[in-house]
Amino acid sequence: MKFNIPTILTLFRVILIPFFILVFYLPFQWSPFVTMLIFGIASVTDWFDGYLARKWNQSTPFGAFLDPVADKAMVVTALVLVTEHYHAFWISIPAIIMIVREIIISALREWMAEIGSRSKVAVSWIGKVKTTAQMFALGGLLWRQSFTMEVLAVILLYIAVVLTVWSMMHYLIAAKENLLEQNNL
Repeated sequence: MKFNIPTILTLFRVILIPFFILVFYLPFQWSPFVTMLIFGIASVTDWFDGYLARKWNQSTPFGAFLDPVADKAMVVTALVLVTEHYHAFWISIPAIIMIVREIIISALREWMAEIGSRSKVAVSWIGKVKTTAQMFALGGLLWRQSFTMEVLAVILLYIAVVLTVWSMMHYLIAAKENLLEQNNL
């Protein structure tokens, strides 16, 4: 298999995850900033690898498989770390909602692909806005630079939760006809 730049960027994002976790737990004053920086780099490569794959027509089956896995692995890791740090229901509940939504939508997309209707649950603008709000929220909650930043990050987290539920409902409604059919398999 030949690796291209978009795939290398996706692999880089996966490789960042253990370093992300390690830096989060380091007992240094600079650890929150570097943790946020690693998360920010991963977020930018998420956007950049998709852009390059489309622009250069370098989409591959491996890249199409790995990209959502890398995205979800990084986001779920960040959600778990943030939840552990804050140890508060007002962080845990949005994190749980976001993780459960990712599981539901991943299963839905896999099933819709199996029945030949994957395009009905393609990424929508709501999902992209949700991801942007989620990335900024998690970045702020990881860095914890100031009380104001944390408040803004929590507000963004709740905006992301609303968009998470909205986008999930959007995908489920798009798939409703297929989900309710009697003879799909």
